[in-house]
Amino acid sequence: MFQKFLNLCDRTKFTRLETQNPFVSLYRRFHLEPNSQNPASTLEPKTVQNNVGVFWDLDNKPPNSVPPFEAAIKLKKSISSLGVVKYMVAYANSHAFSYVPQVVREQREERKLFNQLENRGVIKPAEPYVCGVCGRRFYSNEKLVNHFKQIHEREQKKRLNQIESARGKRRVHLVGKYSMKMEKYKRAARAILTPKIGYGLADELKRAGFWVRTVSDKPQAADVALRNHMVDMMDKRHVECLVIVSDDSDFVDVLQEAKYRCLKTVVVGDVNDGALKRIADASFSWRDILMGKAKKEAVSVVGKWKDRDILKRLEWTYSPEVEKKAHDWADGNEDADIDDATGANNADCIPKEDNGAWWELESSDAEAIS
Repeated sequence: MFQKFLNLCDRTKFTRLETQNPFVSLYRRFHLEPNSQNPASTLEPKTVQNNVGVFWDLDNKPPNSVPPFEAAIKLKKSISSLGVVKYMVAYANSHAFSYVPQVVREQREERKLFNQLENRGVIKPAEPYVCGVCGRRFYSNEKLVNHFKQIHEREQKKRLNQIESARGKRRVHLVGKYSMKMEKYKRAARAILTPKIGYGLADELKRAGFWVRTVSDKPQAADVALRNHMVDMMDKRHVECLVIVSDDSDFVDVLQEAKYRCLKTVVVGDVNDGALKRIADASFSWRDILMGKAKKEAVSVVGKWKDRDILKRLEWTYSPEVEKKAHDWADGNEDADIDDATGANNADCIPKEDNGAWWELESSDAEAIS
């Protein structure tokens, strides 16, 4: 009997504690057992990395100062500090891909002059030129180029024609058979042959992992296509961090829309006081990207984002409906627990007797006295 009375007191105290702090009841109902093997793992918060999408406006910000592949790789390494880079997209019209920067033109002129001097025998290379496909050596760069075009370029065209004409299993078999040779040819061709159009911007960006798209030559065609692609990514919730490589103020609306949707925004450009950088959460210059400074700064940016998210979670906002529901729910649980406890106690301690109604008892007592 005494033990049951103690249980009743404990239940009443716990019910009062639930009323003061509703999270106690939630803990009681949804309690999870800690990991016995690694108890410290339950105390460590899980870090969820953001899905990052990089959108490059090549019309406004082409990689003129450095080779395209090197610029794309350094950009990806710097942005990877912000999260997991899921999407890398680049848009431009045909003029951007056919344009040759001044630095590349100067290098080609120097190479042409050097070839003429080698053919005349004025100068000799310190080391022979080696073919990247067959390994043959030449003491003239022009002879190497002719050898590559006459033999290996023809072989590559034959392989491509065989793959295009084949169907079904034969096509799959040929792709697997020639894949190593075709990859070896592409690596050697990048170092030996000069691109017929432009300076290989699209191919180099694709090699770095970018999805490159050519749009029409109409004004603002690349901006419209890039803007629509970003909005589509936001609608499908594929990214949590939006990176724009551009200084074009036409993307201000998209950047504001991303901030309204609680996305992190980053801008890569050379204009320090541009319209995009004033709106974005963080910004880097191309100089910071190439020097590796942006990769270090990105770590501190992610730390600031985490602190901001924690502060937002700790902010308390009063909602009358939510507070009323929580209060009514706590009162209902308290009354139900007390009724159950008192009912069980009365059933055990006080035997019930069927003596009738109270007025009948009083009337019968009065008749007995009289």
